[in-house]
Amino acid sequence: MVPGVEVVGMRSLAQVVAELRGDPVPDAPPVAPMSASRLLSWRGDVRIEEVDLADLAGMEDARFAVEVAAAGGHHILLSGPKGSGKTSIAERIPGILPDLSPEEALELTAVHSLAGALEPGDGLLVRPPFAAPHHDASTASLIGGGSGAVRPGEISRAHCGVLLLDEFPLFRADVINALRQPLESGEITVARAEESVVLPARSIVVLAANPCPCGDYHADSSIDRCKCREVQRRDYRRKVTGPITDRIDIVRHLTAATPTATRDPLADRESSATVRSRVTAARARQAGRYAGESWRLNGHAPGPALAESWPMTSSATELVDEHLWKGRLTRRGVTRVHRLAWTVADLAGVDQPDVPEAQTALRLRAGEPLLAAVVQRRAG
Repeated sequence: MVPGVEVVGMRSLAQVVAELRGDPVPDAPPVAPMSASRLLSWRGDVRIEEVDLADLAGMEDARFAVEVAAAGGHHILLSGPKGSGKTSIAERIPGILPDLSPEEALELTAVHSLAGALEPGDGLLVRPPFAAPHHDASTASLIGGGSGAVRPGEISRAHCGVLLLDEFPLFRADVINALRQPLESGEITVARAEESVVLPARSIVVLAANPCPCGDYHADSSIDRCKCREVQRRDYRRKVTGPITDRIDIVRHLTAATPTATRDPLADRESSATVRSRVTAARARQAGRYAGESWRLNGHAPGPALAESWPMTSSATELVDEHLWKGRLTRRGVTRVHRLAWTVADLAGVDQPDVPEAQTALRLRAGEPLLAAVVQRRAG
C-alpha cells in the first residue's frame, strides 16, 4: 500500500531463509488470524451502509447542521427527547462523507493494523469508519491503552470518520474528561510504564443526549411526560456543559417530527448521495485553500492562522466580536464560529465569510434555530 516499497509476504522462517538464499520458497500453512473480531462482530458496518438521509422525514435544521459538520469536520451535540431522531441522523453522517484520500486511507489502515482489527486479505480502508461504543465503555477502550503494548481505542479507530457517543451523560466522568485533548487537538497521548504513544483522533465526534434520565422531558408542558425530579435533570444536564461542550462546534436541539411532516407527499427528502456531492465540493475548496498546511479541514485549522491568513470580512468580525464582549462566546468559541463560518461559505460557494455566514455560524454554535432561507436551500 505504501508507494515505492516492495513487500514480500512470508508465513514461516523457512520461507524467509529460502528467499534470502535465493532457493525455491517452500509451502507453509496459513497464518492464524490476529483476532476473532470477524467472529464476534455483528453486521453493523453493513447496516450503516444501508441507511440514507432520504429515510428521515422533516429535520431540515438538523440535516443542514450535520451537512456542515461533515463538510468541515466539526464536532456536534444533538439533544432532544427520545424518539426525536438523534441516533438516526448520526448514523447517516458516514454516508455523506466522501471516500478517504490516499493519505487518510494510509493513516486509518495503519491505526487498524496497530489495533489488530485487520484480517488476512483486508485491503486499504477507503471509506470513513463509524464507531458507537456503549456508554459503559472503559477509558482504555475508548481512548486507548491496555497492559503492555498500547493499543488504539475507539476514538482512534474512528479516525477520519464518525464517533457517536450515544446517551453521552451516562458515560463515566473519567471517560468524559479524557475527551478534552482529542476534541481540541485531534490526537490522543497514551502514556504507560513501558511506552508513551501519540495516536491520531481526527474523527467527527457526535454527542447525543436526552434532556433528562427518562428521556421524556419536553419544554412544552402539554406533552411533557417526564417523571424525573429537577435535581436529577440538573445533574444529568451538568454532564454536557462546561469544558466538553465548549469544545463542540455545533449544538442542535431536536424535536420529534410531527405526523404531518412524516406523511407529507410533497416533502423534498434529499438522499445521502446528493448531500455527499456538496460535502465533497466543499472539502475540495478547503483542500485548495490549505494546500501545504498540516491540516485539511476548517474544523482542524488553528485560530491564529485563520485570523491572519483567512479572516472573515470586517463586518462579520465585528459581529462575532460583539458576541464575545457580551459574554455569549468564549475565546475558544470565537475560533469555532470562525471555522464554522468558513464551512458555511464553502458549502455556499462564497469566497470569504460575510455577515450571513457568521450569523449562521453563531446560530449553529449557540443551538438557536436556523433561518428558513438557510435550511431550505438545495444543490444548484
